[in-house]
Amino acid sequence: MNLKNLLTTFLISAFLAGCASQAERKRAGLITDAKEQTAVTAPAAKNAPVTPDYKYVIGPGDTLDVFVWGYKDLSVTVPVRPDGKITTRLVEDMIASGKTPTELARELELRYQVYVKNPTVTVTVNKFIGAPSQQIKVVGGGANPRTVPYVNGMTVLDVMIEVGGLKKFSSGNKSVLVRTTNGTRKTYRIRLHDLLKKGDIGANRDVNPGDIIIIPESWF
Repeated sequence: MNLKNLLTTFLISAFLAGCASQAERKRAGLITDAKEQTAVTAPAAKNAPVTPDYKYVIGPGDTLDVFVWGYKDLSVTVPVRPDGKITTRLVEDMIASGKTPTELARELELRYQVYVKNPTVTVTVNKFIGAPSQQIKVVGGGANPRTVPYVNGMTVLDVMIEVGGLKKFSSGNKSVLVRTTNGTRKTYRIRLHDLLKKGDIGANRDVNPGDIIIIPESWF
């Protein structure tokens, strides 16, 4: 066997030995292929943001600052009435509920064009309540059970801080979160006692607009 054939035989043997070694290590669970490794190491998404493109829409009870550039006399602070409408100095009974502040500003500009030249309007919400579909309702054994405006990224802990925590005789660990998605209602157990009294942050979870937190009370 000449030197060239000997070198070729050596390289083939080394390659086959490497493949066999890799196959053995794979069977032993020491390595995975790229696709398998991605599946193994990719962390499960937990409490991922539900609505990353969430936009606040105006609701009854909100207070709005309507600012008209260059026309100070037209700039006003107005409440959104229970019927969802507002009245400014130039426009009466305009529907505001269900619109974003930007959408409302553009509609006001169209209305104001009848009275002023090229109006530029900015709408700012300075008191948030939000539309019912964007509120979190807390009922039962919260210290101050009420409706809380949803804020992007809000968690159960944030909601409980807003309502002042639990009442003395609340059964926090028997609480449930009720969520309706695409017409389907689901119920999730939440451990509020562990979260608030023991500091178990693992009991925290994200909330969605429209969620209801029900906290039972126990007198014994």
